[in-house]
Parts: sequence; C-alpha cells; structure tokens
Amino acid sequence: MAKKPGNLAAMRNRAAKAAAAAGGATPVAATSPAAPAAPKKPFNPAQFFREVRAETRKITWPSRKETWITSVMVFIMVAITSLFFFVVDLGLNQAVRFVLSLANA
Repeated sequence: MAKKPGNLAAMRNRAAKAAAAAGGATPVAATSPAAPAAPKKPFNPAQFFREVRAETRKITWPSRKETWITSVMVFIMVAITSLFFFVVDLGLNQAVRFVLSLANA
C-alpha cells in the first residue's frame, strides 16, 4: 500500500536526511547553514580497546557444520568453474588452429 502524501516540508526534510546519510547533497541541504564541526577528541587507547572488545562480542561465528558445508560448496564451484574454462579454452584453441590452418593453405 502506498503512503499518503504528507506535509511538503516534512517530505523535503526526510529527503535531505536520506541524501545526507547516502553522502550526497540536495539543494535543500545546501541552502541550510552548515553545522559547526565538533572539536576533535584526543585519542584514548583504553576507550579504543573497550570499544573493540564490545564489537568483537557482537560477532556470531559459524558453526563447524556451516563452515564444512560452505567449504564443500566453494570446492564444488571451483571445480565447475575450472571445467567451464577448460572447455572454453579447448574451443578457442581449436578455433585459432582452424584460422591458422586457413592462413597456411
């Protein structure tokens, strides 16, 4: 179901926020005054390592079974791809030999 058209100013504001999040600038965003840059904080190694530990706790590692299945699938795809390129190489080899045989005749 489509959204109902809303307030034009609100729609422009949402578009400007979306463009800013995507890294682009819109005419609406370009006309608004620029926010002052935040002062740069000094590097704190202890804070950095706390944040790294917090982020590593969020990692979900694959199980042994998932790793095995994924590895087998990779090997199967490598075998299929190598077979494909082998056949293509044979075909191109035959085509080049045919063209060269016409030149020698």
